[in-house]
Amino acid sequence: MKRSYIGLALGALVAVGAFVSLPSCGHDQKLVSLQIQPLTFTFLEPSGTEQYSAIATYIHPPATKDVTSQANWAVDDGVVAISAGTASPSPNLGCGGGTISASLPEGTGGSNNIVIGYATVTVDNPAITQCPGGGTVATLNVGVVNGGLVTSLPSGISCPGTCSATFDVNASVLLSANGTIASWENCPQASGNNCAITIPVGGVAVIATFQ
Repeated sequence: MKRSYIGLALGALVAVGAFVSLPSCGHDQKLVSLQIQPLTFTFLEPSGTEQYSAIATYIHPPATKDVTSQANWAVDDGVVAISAGTASPSPNLGCGGGTISASLPEGTGGSNNIVIGYATVTVDNPAITQCPGGGTVATLNVGVVNGGLVTSLPSGISCPGTCSATFDVNASVLLSANGTIASWENCPQASGNNCAITIPVGGVAVIATFQ
């Protein structure tokens, strides 16, 4: 009987030892995805900054963590610079677009660090109509005082009547009056009955006062 008890006791110790030696789930945590937030962002002009976050998803056990400060950040062109999740347009490059990526260094909180997160960023300079976002358009408003007619070249304005039209930013527009002009208000290049305008960002309002 004593031998039986001894055998059972040894068997129990072996079983406990085997259970203790099993790897815990906490040591087998596996990185399964890495997402950058926001996924897309457009700088409306070549200035300012945008903060990106790298969010990692794990299993064994399931967990979601902000790993922005641990990630390696990169961008695939020279239009945007990024460091520690903070992106900003590089100076004097006008406009363009690129892909931002984040990856975790080997051994950072998981065993599957080949996962990379991607996001896209665009710099759209509103003063350049060839920018990736198509540039911008702006509105030209014309007011007439003391009667008379003002038309535009390219067409669009025929005021009174049609006194507002949309043109590409930086487009050259010539306003012409069919009577004697006393003054042009808010016109950078006025000569007699003509007013030459380069459409600015945000648009412009011009007033033609006839004699």
